[in-house]
Parts: sequence; C-alpha cells; structure tokens
Amino acid sequence: MCAQYCISFADVEKAHLNIQDSVHLTPVLTSSILNQIAGRNLFFKCELFQKTGSFKSRENVAQRIIQETEGILVHPNQEPAVIAGQGTIALEVLNQVPLVDALVVPVGGGGMVAGIAITIKTLKPSVKVYAAEPSNADDCYQSKLKGELTPNLHPPETIADGVKSSIGLNTWPIIRDLVDDVFTVTEDEIKYATQLVWERMKLLIEPTAGVGLAAVLSQHFQTVSPEVKNICIVLSGGNVDLTSLSWVKQAERPAP
Repeated sequence: MCAQYCISFADVEKAHLNIQDSVHLTPVLTSSILNQIAGRNLFFKCELFQKTGSFKSRENVAQRIIQETEGILVHPNQEPAVIAGQGTIALEVLNQVPLVDALVVPVGGGGMVAGIAITIKTLKPSVKVYAAEPSNADDCYQSKLKGELTPNLHPPETIADGVKSSIGLNTWPIIRDLVDDVFTVTEDEIKYATQLVWERMKLLIEPTAGVGLAAVLSQHFQTVSPEVKNICIVLSGGNVDLTSLSWVKQAERPAP
C-alpha cells in the first residue's frame, strides 16, 4: 500500500503515537431503539466529543480556531498527515467493537474514510468500509460509478456542510480501491437521521454526522447482506450552529 497511496498503515500507526496526548479517546455508544429501526446492531463512534467538536475542524469553525491559534487551514486532500491522523479512528473502533462487520463514514474531501479504509483493510480486511454522502454532493458516488475522479461541478447545497468539498487526488485512489460502496442520501433523510440521534441518543450531532445513520436507514442499504450485522457509524462532529435554530433565536436571555 505504501507505493500505491499517499499514506500507508505505518503512517497511521505513527500518527496514533503523535496525537494520542492531543485528542480524546471518544466512546462508542449504542441505542436499542435505533437498532430496532435499522434491524442491525449499531455502534456510534462519537467524534463529536473531540475538543474541536470533531476529529478535524469543520469549515464553519475553522477560521475562528485559526485566528485563535495563528495556525493555517490544511485540507485533507492536500495533506497526507491529516488522512493518517483520521485513520486512527479505525484503530480505536477495532479495540472498542471487536466484532464489527462494517464502518460507515461520512465523506466530503475523503480524508476520514480514506484513512479508515487503509487501517481496516490492513488489520481486518473482512470488515466492510462504506462511505456516505448527500445526494446533492455525490462526487464520491459518481467517481466510484465511473471509475475516475469526478468532482462536483458546482458548489453543492446541502445541510451537511462538513461534506461539501469533493474528494481529491490523494484520497481518490484509496477510496477507489479500498472503500466497498458509497451510499447517497437525501436532505430529508439526513434531517430525519439527525433528529433521531438528537431525540433518542441525546447527542447534539451536526447534520454531517447524521449522514452515516441516514445511509444505514436508507432503502439502498437494505441490499447489504444481513450478515453485516454489527455496524459502526462514525458520528463525525457536533459543530451545530445553535443560533440557526429558530427556537434559540426567539429565546430571550433571562433577567439576572
């Protein structure tokens, strides 16, 4: 894999050592109600509990963090180290859910699913890796379908703002070879899945994180073999702009 792709599993292992003191070991949570709805055993890897609200900063909070830290914004399409860092999520999942049959990962630039795919296919090739994306931003799906990198022609409009970017030259070869399938979901499916997690799991995920659950609940996912029973869904972030919710806008601060 080292010669074929921009990172190898050794890079993921190195990243794991480098970042283990800087990131949270996030928990894996379950919900019996969501298991019933899905008809499978679901395990939710809670990356929304990371210090920035996700494993990597979403675009809508990145500029604030950059200003505070005087850092620079690095897109996962451009920086293999970021892809390797995201691959460490899979190391944690394999330890936390030993009997996992598949991982479902939201895909935008593709760094997270690419890093996870490198790790999973090295350590446990039988485990499936599925990408999930909005139908309005389906460049990953189109690329897999056509067998060539097919970026979004226009800036996509989707509630899942964390996956508006297209996969790129670094992430595409890994996705092409190691991601088993790509599932697309509608805006209504994303909203429904996000609300399910809010209401049933009491987790304030962002809509991008709802894309993975939406994929598992989709009609297309019913074609996946029933033997793929234990599914880990990466809840990629919790950077919700609360002021965009109408009831928050309408609320007045209580008098002291």
